[in-house]
Amino acid sequence: MIPKELGVGELAERSGVAVSALHFYEAKGLIHSVRSSGNQRRYPRSVLRRLAVIKVAQRVGLPLAEIAKALQALPSGRTPTVADWRRLSAAWKQDLEDRIKTLTQLRDQLDGCIGCGCLSLKACPLRNAQDALADEGAGPHFK
Repeated sequence: MIPKELGVGELAERSGVAVSALHFYEAKGLIHSVRSSGNQRRYPRSVLRRLAVIKVAQRVGLPLAEIAKALQALPSGRTPTVADWRRLSAAWKQDLEDRIKTLTQLRDQLDGCIGCGCLSLKACPLRNAQDALADEGAGPHFK
């Protein structure tokens, strides 16, 4: 017979997530438990799917705040379905594409920077990216 609820150790073992991380996720509202009569945490089996979504989202570099926001948008905080996952991942794809583009540009600029070696605070796009005040000279420009 398959138990309806899992203890924190069982959940950690099944999900590959450390017990301390499970407690942290619960404190942040990403997952939820109930307390047994002995005051032990018990997690519904559906938490395994939520943890899978969290792990994948973290792996692509999404911050926990963004993951929490997406999970909270689900009706009644329920476990994501396949359709939910498609919707969530589609929304995250553009962010991932933007980060890939930024990292690719950084990689390409870094190669040139290694060749130059100057690391100029005035002109280097790695050390002083998007400096709108560089043309006004060195030093502080606001009082």
